Amino acid sequence: MTDGGEDTTLDELVHRGDLDGLVRLIDGRTAGGDWAGLLRLRDASRAAVATGRQLWPAATLAEYRLALWAPADWAATVLDEDSGRFTIGPLTEVVAVHHTYADLAAHVPIGPRLGFIAHERALRGEPIDGAPEVLDIPLAVQPWEPAYVLATYTDEGVQADPPARPPALTAVAGGDDIAVVDDPDVTLAVRGLLETWTATSNGRAEVVAVEGAAADAVAALGVRAIRLAPLGPADALAWLAWAGSTGAAHGRRRGAAIGRFGAWWTVAALSGALDEWPLPPDELGELAGDLRWWWWDAGEPSLGWELQLAVEDPAEGWAWAFSAHDAA
Repeated sequence: MTDGGEDTTLDELVHRGDLDGLVRLIDGRTAGGDWAGLLRLRDASRAAVATGRQLWPAATLAEYRLALWAPADWAATVLDEDSGRFTIGPLTEVVAVHHTYADLAAHVPIGPRLGFIAHERALRGEPIDGAPEVLDIPLAVQPWEPAYVLATYTDEGVQADPPARPPALTAVAGGDDIAVVDDPDVTLAVRGLLETWTATSNGRAEVVAVEGAAADAVAALGVRAIRLAPLGPADALAWLAWAGSTGAAHGRRRGAAIGRFGAWWTVAALSGALDEWPLPPDELGELAGDLRWWWWDAGEPSLGWELQLAVEDPAEGWAWAFSAHDAA
């Protein structure tokens, strides 16, 4: 427990607007398991913002540490509408790293946040029963899905590396007379998937649809030296979900649950099945398997954050290419 002397120190640090001192105090209270003191520090730092003291980084860090390390009852205190707005990732994902859904459900009110926690915990292998529904996809990972990339949160930050790129690509040529077509459903799905790259970071994203093959779609992006490597549908979903979960170089991470939903939605858009949403899981898996997927590049070094996928629908004779890049 924090004694009065330590709270006097907190009051002095807040009064001076001493952010460095507050960070050191956060470190000490985290190491000592003083969760009540850490919550008081969060509250005092948050209140000080209204007085012109820019202590929101201290409030944000205290919330993050509570969600990551505190027991479930204390972690639940920062799972509300006013918390976690500036943390490096959603607290519903942060809290899922070291806490079970079963433990948190006893302290988090039934509602969307508990539903997102359920999805994050299900991705980590916990069987979930009776959780609130917040996404139109099942909690349990399906047999045809990949092992999704999951974030690792520590005191130093978040780590969520992309899936492995294919080791070998083959040079191919696109067509000379490419018929570009308008596909607003896929364009909106892909742009929504990559929103944090373009809206909250410095990234750029392009998507194009053509009548033709995958190489034609990549060529329609203006790429001349095209190289392709085939991907299985599970690997393609892993890439889509990773892209939708990350904040890229500078944006706030959205979480694995949102990334997985974005991957499912994108597959439905590519298959022309959005009018039938939500789709039965097995049906969506079949649709993903009916498409042909490739990773593509232009023979250039890989730098920063990248998503370079090409997709064919052999039944319809259409193909799409996605290109997204961001750099630190």
